[in-house]
Order: sequence, then structure tokens, then C-alpha cells
Amino acid sequence: MSSTLQRQTGSHTSARRFRGVLKWLHLWLGLTAGMVLVVVALTGTVLAFQRELLLMAHPQLASAKLPPVSTQGEALARIVEQWGPRGMRSADLPSAKLPVWQVFFSGGERRYFDAVTGDLLLTRSKDNDWVLWLRDLHVHLLAGETGEEVLGVFGLIALFILLSGLYLWWPRWRAWAASLRWYRGPPTRRWLSWHRSSGALLFPMLLLVVATGVAMVYNQATRTALRWTLDDGPEMVPPLPMPPTDQAIDWSALLAAAEGHLAGGDLRRIALPKKDDALVSIRARAAGEWHPNGRSVVWMDPYRLQAVQVYDATAQDLGGRMSDAIYPLHGGFVGGRAWQWGVALTGLVPAFLLVSGFLFWRARRAGARAKGPEAGGQRPGN
Repeated sequence: MSSTLQRQTGSHTSARRFRGVLKWLHLWLGLTAGMVLVVVALTGTVLAFQRELLLMAHPQLASAKLPPVSTQGEALARIVEQWGPRGMRSADLPSAKLPVWQVFFSGGERRYFDAVTGDLLLTRSKDNDWVLWLRDLHVHLLAGETGEEVLGVFGLIALFILLSGLYLWWPRWRAWAASLRWYRGPPTRRWLSWHRSSGALLFPMLLLVVATGVAMVYNQATRTALRWTLDDGPEMVPPLPMPPTDQAIDWSALLAAAEGHLAGGDLRRIALPKKDDALVSIRARAAGEWHPNGRSVVWMDPYRLQAVQVYDATAQDLGGRMSDAIYPLHGGFVGGRAWQWGVALTGLVPAFLLVSGFLFWRARRAGARAKGPEAGGQRPGN
């Protein structure tokens, strides 16, 4: 009997110690790493509206009507001729929402060209555009690939903070209503209840945004794990490179030939041929895809104007489709305005949790100091 009682007592002691260590880690990781996480989250709130902010700052980009594909191809030919040797890598096709060519360059610059004439309308970079600067901060912490790796570590810390907070909050069934209540005072109880109840109520959305962000940093590992876990078939293999020739590319004819290879799909992003590979790859959004630019691809022979290979992302197994859904879910690109606003507002929550957690910690320390003399002059925590 005494042996059983000792085991139970030891088990309770171990549980209390574990909970104490978890509280300490949750508190101090939240107060330290939380500063970086708040910055990343707030920039994410802004980036949920990056296209709207672009058109608000430069309304001329949306003023023109969308021209036919043949006209777009003529403009693209002029753009490639002038800017291809100057670092042009790929270009987003004009669309109803942004009826201009958005062209991506080495170094992160973006240039916008008239869809009819090919004239340069705007140049953006993180040095002259605050939205792109915030994007670089959000994705790379302004430090390139190294910053992205560091961000991945902070993302894992954020996951630990969320999961440990859920564990520490989890109440008995009879105490659920009280555990979600916001109290007015005293300060220690107020800030703790605000912190816990907000974190608990918003936990699903917070977990989704943080987990998808971490998955994007570790994209290949995440995709491999999903495909392996769900027993997907083999990964898509791109076609073999095609040796380039001196033959000029008819971009209008190429775009026209590429259309229709995906039923109900739209061409979204075209990548220029490489020095050792003449194939032109065109990203497309097939019907039912969540990704704003699609994950489907059409590889075109630019000389014979024939599709060499077509990859329909909607034909993947479940693991691949789940992997492709990560970015749209994280960026607010699926579910219309409701999801976009949901993602944006979620980005404000870490700041509230950091402030309420800090105020609780400060109020608790102040209370401990006030009780110090009554406890015989012992310092709090001793």
C-alpha cells in the first residue's frame, strides 16, 4: 500500500516539475523570441493585402483593359528583347485584376510593363518600395537564405509556445467556461485570463498560420513527408533539357499554342529559356487549384510551338495536393475576403499575447515584491 502511495506521490511530483519547467520555457521564450515573432506576424498582416496596396499606390496599373493574348505576346517580345539580357527571369501574364506584365529580375526587382506597348510603367525593389521591404523582412528577415533558415527556427519556437500554452491552459471539463472568461481584475488575474482565453479561442487559426509558415521554410522536407505518409505515387519528373538554337521565338504564337492544354486552366507565369535549355516553362492554374499562380506547368518547345509535357497539379495524390495548399492557406489566397481578413487579423494576435503575457509577468512580480516583507523579507522566488 505504501509502495503504491509512494509511486503516486512521485508521479505527481514529476508532473508538477514538468509543468513548472514548461511554464518557465513558455514564459521566457514568449518574452524573448516573441519580439521577432510579433514582427513577422505584423508584416504578414500587411502582406495579406499586398496586391491591394500595390494598386492603391499605383492605380495606373489597373486602368487599362486586358488586351488579347496576341497583343500581350507582341508586348512580351519587345520586353524580352530589351530586358532579357538585363537579368529578366520570368513574367506574370496580364490578368483582369492586374492587366500589365509583372516581370521578375535577379536581385528581387520587379518591373511592370504595358500589356499592349511593352513600355516600362514602374520599377519596384525593397530599396524603394516599403511593401517589398516588408515582404523581405517577413520571408528572409532581411538576410537572404540565412535569414530564412533563422526564421524557420523561430517558427519552430512559435509552435512550441503555442502547443505548450495549450497544454498549460487545458482545463477540466467542469472548468471550461471559467477558463475562457475574461476577468477585469485584479491585474494578475486580468492579464492571465486575457492571455489564456485569447490564445485558447484563437489557437486553431494561430496554429494553422504558424505551421504553414514553418512548412514553407522547410518546403521540400514537408512535401516529402506528406507524400511518404499518404503513400503518394512518384513525384513529377520535368522533361529533359532541349538544346537552344539561333531561331527567334514567336512569343505571340507560343502563348496561343500553350493555351488549352489544361481544361479550364489559365496561364499565369512564363519563365525564360536558360542558356543550356531552350524549353519554355509556363506556370498555369488549373480549375480547382488554390495557388494564385497555380502549380500546374506546361513545357513548350518554342521552335515547333508544341507542348513537350503537361503537368496537371490537380491530378496529384493527396499528399501533393496538401503540400500545394500550404502557401494559399498561409497567404490568405483561398476562401475569398473572409479568409484573407482572417489571416490578416491573426497576424495581430501575437502582439496582443506578448503584451498581455508581459503585463501578467510584471503584475505577478509586483505582487511578489509587495508580499516580500510580510514573508520575513525573503525575495520573490526563493
